[in-house]
Amino acid sequence: MKIDRLQAFSDGVFAIVLTLLVLDFKVPNYQIGHLNQAVIAQWPTLAAYILSFFYVGTLWLFHHDYFAKIKQTNRQLNVINLSILFTVTLINYPTSLLSESIAKQNNADIRFAFTCYALVALVISALFWALYRYMAVHHELMRHHEQFYQTIKNDPVRSVTIYAIALIGIQFNSWLGVFLILMGNIFHFIAYLRLNRSVTRYHLNGKDD
Repeated sequence: MKIDRLQAFSDGVFAIVLTLLVLDFKVPNYQIGHLNQAVIAQWPTLAAYILSFFYVGTLWLFHHDYFAKIKQTNRQLNVINLSILFTVTLINYPTSLLSESIAKQNNADIRFAFTCYALVALVISALFWALYRYMAVHHELMRHHEQFYQTIKNDPVRSVTIYAIALIGIQFNSWLGVFLILMGNIFHFIAYLRLNRSVTRYHLNGKDD
């Protein structure tokens, strides 16, 4: 498989995941003349949507720029990439759990929903770490591997650590877990910016040197 096909397939999966997120929005049941109140009551759906759209969108930006430095692929890399995409598609389910549990305001359900969300995010980060480790061994698949890798090699471990702490924190205080999940998502965006600067610095634009 050519790297262009892998990137195109991955972009398609991310696009579908982002599109499916919006399907949680439905016209609410309401009394005539009180539509505004019914819509406002849907704020948990909007909050969960924003959280996941930002998260998945950042993952796509990250994935896109990371694979810009890869010049060829193989079976193992294809499997790792497919595993990452599989876990990314799972984010829709905990997103729905979040909006539903927050709307019903049950602490136990909210805790469980955030636990599911943090667990999926942790697995995604762990698989990105596996991707980094595989590419570190098979650096012949990449351009300017050593300079590029040194600037970003610890990011997946930091991300896994944040979500692991979030999983523990949620069990004691749901909103502490929420804060840590948000920090994890923000860290992903910061890591993406660092990755993007490295791609630009080493001219890793997907073209042969």
